[in-house]
Amino acid sequence: MNRTTCSLLALALTSACASAEPQTQAAPAVSTVELYQTTRAGDRIKRVEVSLAPAPDAERRLTLDPSTTFQTLEGIGGSFTEASGQVLSELSAGKRDEVLKAYFSPEGSHYSLTRTHIGSCDFSVKHYSYAPVPDDVALEHFTIEPDRNYLLPMIKDAQKVEGASFKVLSSPWTAPPWMKDNGWWHGGELKPEHYSTFADYIVRYLKAYQAEGIPVWGITPENEPLGNGGNWESLHFNAEQMRMFIADHLGPALAASGLDTTLWMYDQNREEEMIEWANVILGDERAASFVDGMAVHWYQSTVDVGAEALAHVQEKFPNTPILHSEGCIDAMGDDEPVGCWLEDDWYWRPAATDWGFIWAPDEDKPAHPPYRPFYRYTRDLIGGLNQGLVGWIDWNMVLDTRGGPNHVRNYCLAPVMVDSGRDHVYYSPLYYSVAHFSRFMRPGARRIAMDGHDDDLMATAVQNPDGSIAVAVFNLTQGPVAYAVEHGDQTIPITIEAQALQTLVLR
Repeated sequence: MNRTTCSLLALALTSACASAEPQTQAAPAVSTVELYQTTRAGDRIKRVEVSLAPAPDAERRLTLDPSTTFQTLEGIGGSFTEASGQVLSELSAGKRDEVLKAYFSPEGSHYSLTRTHIGSCDFSVKHYSYAPVPDDVALEHFTIEPDRNYLLPMIKDAQKVEGASFKVLSSPWTAPPWMKDNGWWHGGELKPEHYSTFADYIVRYLKAYQAEGIPVWGITPENEPLGNGGNWESLHFNAEQMRMFIADHLGPALAASGLDTTLWMYDQNREEEMIEWANVILGDERAASFVDGMAVHWYQSTVDVGAEALAHVQEKFPNTPILHSEGCIDAMGDDEPVGCWLEDDWYWRPAATDWGFIWAPDEDKPAHPPYRPFYRYTRDLIGGLNQGLVGWIDWNMVLDTRGGPNHVRNYCLAPVMVDSGRDHVYYSPLYYSVAHFSRFMRPGARRIAMDGHDDDLMATAVQNPDGSIAVAVFNLTQGPVAYAVEHGDQTIPITIEAQALQTLVLR
């Protein structure tokens, strides 16, 4: 059995058997039904008429069970980066407002969970830190002034969108170079004498952002601590080093700060390493006492959601929530013709390749075949939620049509791409994929049990705090499928087009 088959099998088993909290109340009757769909043919979250009626000809039946519930959602959204802020600044005021409303208004994607970087990252205009003076252990020269150019204005303008409500997760890509053993932005490890200095640096950042009116809901101690080959900002830790950093430095510093900020460990791919990190850090009573959850990325594969590793950690540490903190269509232009991603249909074709298609070791290449970008996003959202993820965060919200700016030429896609020279905004199909979930599945929603879905007709369902139920259904086949959603004694007959995504809202 190959790796992909194993992952899909684990996903199916875990989705069916995840620790449930059975309820006894009967499902209340549905009075209104709304159906929205995005199709390869061109529908984009289009409202479609649907009614409660018998469905004798349905090929498939999805049976909802709101009495059996699973994880509670923290939110779904994308990331604020300096690159996104710069690209937005090049638009006219009207277009800039349009993009922010598209992401944060209730009528748009209504993003509820976001991420940003602490200091510079590859999607910054240049290298920078908040402690530019070497050996400033007391952080007397600490300043977030570099963020005032693009990053802070973008976040603050998003906060002003009518109806906006979102949390922020922040991650450092690197410590200031003078705190590191290689004295450089890329790679290297934290000097032992600067473990406490770096912890204080992160707390200073949190307090500075709070003073700006941006309370940071959560942090990860380090983005991708296993490294990126030294290609851009990074800081290396092994699991034991991170355990010590959390237990003896960052955890106590956060506790003493008086800030109500959650801490999410790991922040790397959904693969075997996350099991080791969970065992080392969550298995240590002192470190675990400071940890609120685990953050993961998706770059280990283009074809599965990392179900085996997720299931292993969840089985051993069932009280530790896991959220997806980063994923994107990466390595743009390494193999594809530049600009092909500005055509809608490209997102449904198996034409995209990721970093691993070229650079992964031969034994790992089967996990990195050419793939369909719309499938990758939608499959990961549904599969990840069914696997127990409590949140899902995309990477850059906005980039230019080349996939930047990126000061190390690590070009990637964003759901919204901008040609600033023409004041033109392109909303790619990826924008609509995420919006099908972020708009209709709100913070505090509980995933509910549902039978009848599989790898051809993927589906997930949640019950929102207002009592509404949102069901996302993705048809991965090449033909239309007639299916019915059953809720108590009620049946909703629906037809979904080939390669289409639908969200059904029951109230």
